[in-house]
Amino acid sequence: MPTWLSVALLLVLLALALWGMRAGWRNRTRRTALLVPTLPDVPADAGPARTEPAEAVYVSSTRAGDWLDRVAAHGLGDRSPAVVTVHDAGVLVHRPGARDLWVAADRLTAVGTARGQAGKFVGPEGLVVLTWVPDLTTGTALDTALRVRHDADKELLLTAARSLLRARGDGGADHDSAPTAQEEQA
Repeated sequence: MPTWLSVALLLVLLALALWGMRAGWRNRTRRTALLVPTLPDVPADAGPARTEPAEAVYVSSTRAGDWLDRVAAHGLGDRSPAVVTVHDAGVLVHRPGARDLWVAADRLTAVGTARGQAGKFVGPEGLVVLTWVPDLTTGTALDTALRVRHDADKELLLTAARSLLRARGDGGADHDSAPTAQEEQA
């Protein structure tokens, strides 16, 4: 087979693979838009801040309890830099270049840590995970993972977010949404 034909065949296969990945992501976006049809808007007055802004990386949002089922609708599947602030009314995740995420205190169901989620795996308790319900019509809960840049900020963020749950009487215990080492080996 001539070299030019081999190169052309390889380029066609590469183009088909890229097209398949793009089509798969579009289908995931369409499918997850049914689970999360809308996101809450950031309120004009979120109340006083309980924390200073903390630098973080927005890792991804997945369906609660399923750390690999990434939600692609509304840009929730796209990793981005973030600045996280806890307010009296909820948690603001400001994402430059992407839509800001507002987790209202009354929609927050759990706050914890995990070692990984779709898109990022780190050491034990390396990610802050907010479990919340963005749209009450579907009732689908999401796990939103954040990798906070500084450990001191991580502890402040966890404490402040858990205080939102305690204010409602919900507690806010840790949970680990990623599998343990024993589960991975099974």
